[in-house]
Amino acid sequence: MFTDRAEAGRMLAAELDRLRDENPVVLGLPRGGVPVAYEVARALGAPLDVILVRKLGVPSHRELGFGAIGEGGVRIVHEHIAALSRADDSALAAVEHAEETELRRQAERFRRGRDRLPLDGRTAVVIDDGIATGATASVACRVARAQGAEQVVLAVPVAPPDAADHLRAAVDELVCLSTPAAFFAVGEWYEDFSQTSDDEVVELLDRRAADLGTRGADRSGAAPPPASGEVEIPVPSDRVALPGDLVLPPGAGGIVVFAHGSGSSRHSPRNRAVAAALTEAGLGTLLFDLLTPEEERDRANVFDIETLARRLTEATRMVRREYGLPIGYFGASTGAAAALWAAADDAATGAAAPGSAVPHEPVFAVVSRGGRPDLAEQRLDAVRAPTLLIVGGRDETVVDLNRQARARLTCECRLEVVPGATHLFEEPGALETVCELARDWFLPHAKAHAGQ
Repeated sequence: MFTDRAEAGRMLAAELDRLRDENPVVLGLPRGGVPVAYEVARALGAPLDVILVRKLGVPSHRELGFGAIGEGGVRIVHEHIAALSRADDSALAAVEHAEETELRRQAERFRRGRDRLPLDGRTAVVIDDGIATGATASVACRVARAQGAEQVVLAVPVAPPDAADHLRAAVDELVCLSTPAAFFAVGEWYEDFSQTSDDEVVELLDRRAADLGTRGADRSGAAPPPASGEVEIPVPSDRVALPGDLVLPPGAGGIVVFAHGSGSSRHSPRNRAVAAALTEAGLGTLLFDLLTPEEERDRANVFDIETLARRLTEATRMVRREYGLPIGYFGASTGAAAALWAAADDAATGAAAPGSAVPHEPVFAVVSRGGRPDLAEQRLDAVRAPTLLIVGGRDETVVDLNRQARARLTCECRLEVVPGATHLFEEPGALETVCELARDWFLPHAKAHAGQ
């Protein structure tokens, strides 16, 4: 007998402690699995999310499932059951549409605008408060696998022996504390098996997100996300991970994410000089490679601004999730186009209709150095972040492009032309001027953003 779900979670966490170093993501099946999962996530120092699954029931007999759906477009259909139901395609499609609507409602309700945690290359620990038949847990594990998890561990306090044996063959590992032969229902193995409400699920997810957002030790004493050093940027949409370098000074008022230009990388000495000036001023910085080495060999990828912007956006999601700080962008050359494009998209997703949940606070400022804003022309009208355009006075073509961009931008915008400087700002004092301009633009806008 377990006293309640929290005690079951703590006991389960002791069995899962060996996973602490495997970069796990803990996924609770709502609603009852989330209180169990919360205790496991705390003990492992891991992020917590829900894994949402909706059964697709035959129209004439809704308890009979012909499949299931999960987030990220995961769709599992048992064609033989669908055929035996004798329901026509439109009736089956109507069921699927209704469940997709409910799936989106649950995601918005439980996460309150946070993004679903990416699973690519990670260990997904799927948790419920117990298993009766194992049907839902089995589908949830398949969904986790379809979303990119490298390893799927199913962990539950209690399950009947036959269901446990069936599930053991369907996952990389099953952890089950008890498999009693005389099993009738999950609730009989708890002293307190009161219903978990939607509000309790939301509160536990919020609490865990806040724990990890403090950048200090969380309540379990687990290690926080790194405050400096090498980090990995997951890009679930492209199924790659990109290397990055993060520096986060104590009390940082925001993090500036850098987008390098064509033919460059996170090791750009010019970007690193700007990053050092920002760090000294109290802002965090993240420099990361926008392309893999293989991708860089194809020159067309360097000018695929939409892809570069999407990767910048996914890096932003990771930083927001892990550190909870305002985000700014610094872009150079083609990277400036990606920064402007990403800022425009960020403004669109950050705004919400009255009364709905706002996913995040928008990017607080953008700085472009020797940028190519013309490559983001179709997005310029949507940029809302205060934008500083820095151009070398002798970089005449780029000066003209930036003047045209300034005329297009409707946000707060300023163009600074550094006299005598060429495109790479290699002249004496030119790069120092860029550092000062960037610092003096980011700092007041970060403070103004924090005061909102």
